[in-house]
Amino acid sequence: MGAISIRNVTKRYGSGAKANQVIHGVDAEITDGEFVVIVGPSGCGKSTLLRMVAGLEEVSGGEISIAGRVVNDVEPSERDIAMVFQNYALYPHMSVFDNMAYGLKIAKVPLAEIKTRVDKAAAILQLGPYLERKPRELSGGQRQRVAMGRAIVRQPAVFLFDEPLSNLDAKLRAQTRLEIQKLHRELGVTSLFVTHDQVEAMTLAQRMIVMNAGRMEQIGTPEEVYARPATTFVAGFIGSPPMNLMPGVAEGSRFRIGSLTLELPASAPRNGPLLLGVRPEHADAAGSGWPMTVEMVEMLGAERLVYGRLGDAAFTLRVDATLPVPPLGAALTLHVDAEHLHWFDTETQHRV
Repeated sequence: MGAISIRNVTKRYGSGAKANQVIHGVDAEITDGEFVVIVGPSGCGKSTLLRMVAGLEEVSGGEISIAGRVVNDVEPSERDIAMVFQNYALYPHMSVFDNMAYGLKIAKVPLAEIKTRVDKAAAILQLGPYLERKPRELSGGQRQRVAMGRAIVRQPAVFLFDEPLSNLDAKLRAQTRLEIQKLHRELGVTSLFVTHDQVEAMTLAQRMIVMNAGRMEQIGTPEEVYARPATTFVAGFIGSPPMNLMPGVAEGSRFRIGSLTLELPASAPRNGPLLLGVRPEHADAAGSGWPMTVEMVEMLGAERLVYGRLGDAAFTLRVDATLPVPPLGAALTLHVDAEHLHWFDTETQHRV
């Protein structure tokens, strides 16, 4: 069993008035066999949280348990985890086989068992032809697979991935994401995966934890987080391009942005100052509706991004590339269905 429980976990550096708190009361329950991605911008605390689970950082407050055992004071080697790092951390003088087998040799696992485990991991990761090669003879993607193989042979209760794809180019990242998905389906081991890339998070996660400034903004499936972001930060971070967020004043089924008044397909949840959110793909430039002035158009292959303004607010519209290109300065009218309107409190930034 590899369930992970994170209860009100905090992390501080230093003490007293000069203490710098970087993790603020994170709570998460990760079930056995689940693949959870921790995503957020650089410096948000996602790697620090992972390293506390691994035992590489001390927990300042709260409690972390793995498989029902509190591990706050347990050494990393005794937590039944295996970690895959961003920089591979391979021994350059050892072959692929010896790199994968090294931890087992240190643990005095019988040689026959070591060979069985390494051969199985090599077959899963398609590393069989490279077992006698040194890391310098491998591509970046192959080296990362060796690092994953070294984790697999340990047969841990939990896999921890710390931005393992950051050093790969775009094509290799996509390929390695597929390999990680297949690996999880085959092994079913509880996995925590840290990334700053929201595409990686959306494609890999069964559930995702969105971090911001040391706080957990939201936890849920990729579909839940995308469809119902809990805060304006999540709305702006998840999705590319990000959700349009327009400050204004709601009055029933009208929303005033400066001098422009938008007719809404349904009444706002309350009157007064609110932030109205609309994803770029959920606005349709057809028929009557909200007036948008085109300022710029970007061609992105199968689609175009049209940038413009609704009154005082910037707005991005995603359209199919087969549609005619709107000229700069053109006036479009946008239609948005009621189910695609998102409302946020202007002060708390939380979903209304």
